[in-house]
Amino acid sequence: MTKSRAVFLDRDGTINEEKCYLFKKEDFRILPGVFTALSKLLACGFRLFIATNQSGVARGYYTETDLQILHSYLEAVMLEQNIIFTEILYCPHHPQAEQQRYRINCSCRKPAPGMLVNACAKYNIDHAGSWMIGDKIDDVLAGNNAGLNSILVATGYGREHHEKYGRQTPYIFCRDLEAAASYIIEH
Repeated sequence: MTKSRAVFLDRDGTINEEKCYLFKKEDFRILPGVFTALSKLLACGFRLFIATNQSGVARGYYTETDLQILHSYLEAVMLEQNIIFTEILYCPHHPQAEQQRYRINCSCRKPAPGMLVNACAKYNIDHAGSWMIGDKIDDVLAGNNAGLNSILVATGYGREHHEKYGRQTPYIFCRDLEAAASYIIEH
């Protein structure tokens, strides 16, 4: 069976405007160029995934149901543009969580690669031909730890993390998701 290529995307600061502990759909705003970027990646045969840390659940700021409502809204907005995600993956855990059931050091919280590794196994994804794109160094590290190629975008916290962490780990640096998609397609 032929392996699929995939692009895993962080959510906040990569797909939508960064807003601390986002869970309300009225606060959700897609960044410029995102629809174009995702459409191009789909047209080139990449499967799309979102892989996002959501410690707001662990901290008690919102529930997993609130998060699912937001993700259903995100999927509906994307579907209007003929963009479909294979799956939206999220980690609700945090070591200092309010609720005991979320207070764990897990293998899915980025920079750990658990979300990515599990999805790659579940969907028969080619690690070497796939990518992780995000605006934080933890996104880059998760991608690298999963054996994927990694891109740090300058949106969200990306510029700050690029300046702070420099080249401590391998990644490509792009101005935004549209530039990242172009890079992937050209290489």
